[in-house]
Amino acid sequence: MKTIKSRPRFTKAGLLGYFLKGSVFLFVLVIIFSFIVTFLNAVIPKVIGFTIDSVIGDKPVPEGYKGIVSLLGGIDYIKSNIWIVAAAITVIAAVTFIFHYCRMYFNTFANQVLMQRMRNELFTHIQRIPLAWHNKNNTGDIIQRCTSDADTISNFISNQILSLFRILLLLVLSVTFMFITNAKLAAIALAFIPVLIGYSLFFYFKAGKRFKKCDEEEGVLSTYAQENLTGVRVVRAFGRERYERDKFEKQNSYYTNLWVKLEKFMALYWASSDFIATLQLLFIVVLGTVFCVKGVITLGEMLEFISYNAMMIGPVRQLGRIISNLSKSGVALGRIGEIMNAEEEVYGEKEGVLSGDIEFKNVSFEYEAGKPVLKDVSFTVPQGTTLGIIGGTGSGKSTIACLLDSLYRVTEGAIYIGGRSTEEISPATLRSNIGYVLQEGYVYSRSVGENIAIASGKNDAESIKSAAAIACVDGNIEGFANGYDTVVGERGVTLSGGQKQRVCIARTLMRETPYIVFDDSLSAVDSDTDANIRANLAKRFKGATTIIISHRITTVMHADKILVMDGGKVAECGTNEELLRENGIYKHIYDLQMSLPDELKGEVENAG
Repeated sequence: MKTIKSRPRFTKAGLLGYFLKGSVFLFVLVIIFSFIVTFLNAVIPKVIGFTIDSVIGDKPVPEGYKGIVSLLGGIDYIKSNIWIVAAAITVIAAVTFIFHYCRMYFNTFANQVLMQRMRNELFTHIQRIPLAWHNKNNTGDIIQRCTSDADTISNFISNQILSLFRILLLLVLSVTFMFITNAKLAAIALAFIPVLIGYSLFFYFKAGKRFKKCDEEEGVLSTYAQENLTGVRVVRAFGRERYERDKFEKQNSYYTNLWVKLEKFMALYWASSDFIATLQLLFIVVLGTVFCVKGVITLGEMLEFISYNAMMIGPVRQLGRIISNLSKSGVALGRIGEIMNAEEEVYGEKEGVLSGDIEFKNVSFEYEAGKPVLKDVSFTVPQGTTLGIIGGTGSGKSTIACLLDSLYRVTEGAIYIGGRSTEEISPATLRSNIGYVLQEGYVYSRSVGENIAIASGKNDAESIKSAAAIACVDGNIEGFANGYDTVVGERGVTLSGGQKQRVCIARTLMRETPYIVFDDSLSAVDSDTDANIRANLAKRFKGATTIIISHRITTVMHADKILVMDGGKVAECGTNEELLRENGIYKHIYDLQMSLPDELKGEVENAG
C-alpha cells in the first residue's frame, strides 16, 4: 500500500482559487455592489457641473440632461427651486449609502467564510502530513504561517483585490467623462499615469524579497516565543530568564530593523509618488484655469474635470499600494503553499482487528541520508508474548516503535504483522490495533478523565477508572480535589512525571488494542509501581502482544524475549537467563543496576 499521497502541486493562483471555493459568489456580490457605488459616486460631479453651468449659470441645458430636466419641471422651475438639485444629490447619496453598506456587510461575511476555509484546510492538511515533515519544520513558524500569513492573504483578497475592481471601474468612468469634458486636457492628465504605474512596478519587484525576509524572521521570532513558553519550567529551573530574554530581544531587534528598513524603502515610494501626483494636479489646475479663461471650457466643466481627475489619480496611487501589497501577499501565499504542497499520508480506512506475529526482517532506517539509525535489524515477536528492548541512548530503541506504528517508513527491509507487510496495511488499521505509549507522553490542558478517554472515544466513568486502576494512577487521581474532573495545566504541568506517564498509559489501555508498545514509559515510576503495572497488564491483557522499551533491567527481565540494542544493531537476543549466561552487554547492565543501593538505581536508570 502506498503510504504517501501524491497530488498535483498548487500554483499560487491555483491555491488562491482552492481557498476561495465557497466564498466566490459572495465576493462577486461585493464586486457588483462596488460597481454600483462607484458609478453613483461618478454621477455626483456631473450633477454639480450641470448645476453651476445651467442652473446657477446661463449655459444651455446639454442634450443628455434635457429628459431629466423636463421630468423635474424644466430648467426655469429648477432655477427657482434649487433645493431640487440638493434633494437629487441627497437621494443619490442615500442610495449610495445602502449599496455601500451591502458591500461592507457581504465583504466581511465573505472574508470570514474565506478565513474559515483557509484555517480548516490548513489544519486538516497539517494533520495528514507525515511526522518526518513536522520534524523538519518549527512549530512557531508553522503557527505563524497559519495565522499571520493567512490574515495577509485574506486581507489582500477582501480589501486590495476588491479595491482593484473598484479602481478599474473608477478609471474607466473618470477617463471617459474627462475626455467628454475636454479631450486635450484629459490627454495631458493621462500622460502622468504610465509614470506612476511604471514607478509602482519598479518598487513592487524591489520590495518582494524584503517582504519575504521579514516574514521568515517573524517565523523565527514566533518559534523563540513558542519554545520559551512551552519550556518555561526548564527556563525557570535553570535560571535562564536573562539568557532567553536577551536571545528574544536580539531576534526582535533584528526583525524590527528589517521592517524599519522596509518601511523607509516604502516611505520613499509613497513620498515620490505623492510628488508625481501633486505635480500632475498642478498641471491640470494651471492648464484648466487657462482653458477656462480662454473660454475653451466653462467653470462648471473645470470643477467637474478636477473632480474626475481626483477620482482617477487617487485610484492610480492606490494601485501602487495594491501592487506593493501584492508582493507581501505573494510571499505569504508562497509560504502557505509550502505547507499545502507537502505530501499527505494516505491514512486509509480501518480494516478490522490484526493478529499474528510481529517480524522485523533486515530493517534499516535513517532520518537523514547517510546517517543510519537502524542497521539490518531482524527479530520476531510471537503473538501474545512480551518483548523487552534495552540499550543505550541513541541505540535505536524508540525508532523501532515508531517504525512499527508506521510513523516513519523503513529505508530497507520490511516489517510484518501476521505475515502482512506494514506497507500493505493502512495507517488507520495499524494505529487502531497498536496501543503506543510514547516516551514523552503529552497531557492536554483538560480534566484527567478527558485525558484518559481522549484517544478511545469512550467516555464512561467505569472504563476510565478501570484503565486508571491498571495504570496504578487511580489512587492519585482520587486524591485530587475534584478527582477525575481535576483540570491539569498546560502539558500536564500540575502532574508529577510519574503521574503523567501513568495517565498516558491509562489512555492507551482504554483502546484495548491487540498490540501494545511501551516506549520507556515507565521510567518516571518507582520499581514497585512498575512491577504492579506489569502485573496488571499481564492479568488484564493476557493475550496482547507487548513490546516494552526501557533502560531498567527489572522492567524487561521478565519478558519472554529480550533484545539488546547497540549502535542501531541487535547486539544480543534471548531470555533473561540466556543473556546473563552470555556475559555480554546485558550482563554488564544487570550487574551495574543490581549492585547499586536502591536509592541510586533510579538515577542510573533515568540516565540510561
